[in-house]
Amino acid sequence: MKRALIIISLLLLAFTVDAQANKNYNNLKQQKNMNNTTILHTANAYVSKGDYESFLAYCTSETKWVFVGERVLNGKEEVRAYMKEFYIEPPVFDVELAIEDGDFVTVTGNISLKNKNGNYENFNYCDIWRFENGKIAELKAFVIEKKP
Repeated sequence: MKRALIIISLLLLAFTVDAQANKNYNNLKQQKNMNNTTILHTANAYVSKGDYESFLAYCTSETKWVFVGERVLNGKEEVRAYMKEFYIEPPVFDVELAIEDGDFVTVTGNISLKNKNGNYENFNYCDIWRFENGKIAELKAFVIEKKP
């Protein structure tokens, strides 16, 4: 009797592990079938909600962000610190155009950021995103403040 319970318990455990492995495999397979533009839009939806940690899960650990003429961020920790400092509230994006070519997605549009005084600052941007294995590896951002 005791032996039969052990065998049943092991079979149930094996079934549970197998079911979880299949679920993880199907999620990974689904993500691999996503193009980079879709991955970027999915990741940016988390930024719009203020869920920066979920966004960072879409980045490689060595992600590099270059804000042309301003600063360079190396790795998730620097990107996390940047978001904490500059995304006082989630930014408001207006994507005008997204063009995908291989591992690159170029996006143009407008972004509004709330500053420390509680006022929105508005910018035009052109971002060039580079992907590695379905994750954001690099950003080269051209950002220009809109003048009133």
